[in-house]
Amino acid sequence: MKLTTLFDKGEFVITGEVGPIKGAISRDKSIQPSCAIEARHLDPFVHAVNVTDNQSAVMRLGSLAASVRLKESGIEPVYQLTCRDRNRLALQSDLLTAYSLGLDNVLLLTGDHINLGDHKEAKPVFDLDSVQLIEMARGLKEGKDIVGHKLENNLDMAFGAVVNPNSVPIDLQLLKMGKKVDAGAQFFQTQAVYDAKIFEEFINKAEKFNVPIQLGIVILKSPQMGRYMNKFVSGIHVPEKLINEIDSVAKEDRKKKSAEIAGKFIKKMKSMVQGVHIMTLGWTDIVPDILEHAEIKKM
Repeated sequence: MKLTTLFDKGEFVITGEVGPIKGAISRDKSIQPSCAIEARHLDPFVHAVNVTDNQSAVMRLGSLAASVRLKESGIEPVYQLTCRDRNRLALQSDLLTAYSLGLDNVLLLTGDHINLGDHKEAKPVFDLDSVQLIEMARGLKEGKDIVGHKLENNLDMAFGAVVNPNSVPIDLQLLKMGKKVDAGAQFFQTQAVYDAKIFEEFINKAEKFNVPIQLGIVILKSPQMGRYMNKFVSGIHVPEKLINEIDSVAKEDRKKKSAEIAGKFIKKMKSMVQGVHIMTLGWTDIVPDILEHAEIKKM
């Protein structure tokens, strides 16, 4: 199921996100890895589940294997593919492999830098950037590889991309977004947003691209998390009001409060977007409460 089909039907598309395990999936299919368990918790409430690709440059099971396993179990994955670890040969090959194994949706990203991860001695590749990666994928859909050689069978997947509404100045981010649209991006998921004013400014300018946009939500788990992101995570601003709100409740009540904060923000913003991408950071059990606060009917 392509997400573009749902967008075309006018559905409000809800996606979640899981990270593959740091290890191999057991060949005994009765033993479910934690990412599959999380995805199954999400499945009744979302249209698809993103599977991250060595997120934050931390080595994990490949997104391709985890995505295929989810697909086999009846859960629709969004396969994530980054430029960081692969040259253009591997990127093309992995996309063709993903489609051949039944995957319908891919999110095409640059990838977090090696310096953020657990293998700092690794050599980053970045043979292509995210715009070039999308152009390359579009070429595979049109039946030719990046150097123009004809393919025996074309790639046919829905191409997603990422945009950061928090970037300053926002016009530079919009310029890059426009390049991604021209390259072939069919829908966008935003980076985490917490500030309504910032998001409204972004969406008012991004409407001109006439492409579906999903609001990205990262669950605010604690006041420490909010302060850390403000200090160390470039391009994200958590308003002090939200930090104080999550700090106002006891630790045992923070899941409930996190769901309320996220849900109310989605409710306020949902008329501006075509969907929401919820990143729970392991708290998959609060998604029903988030959607209830957002006044979004369960699937």
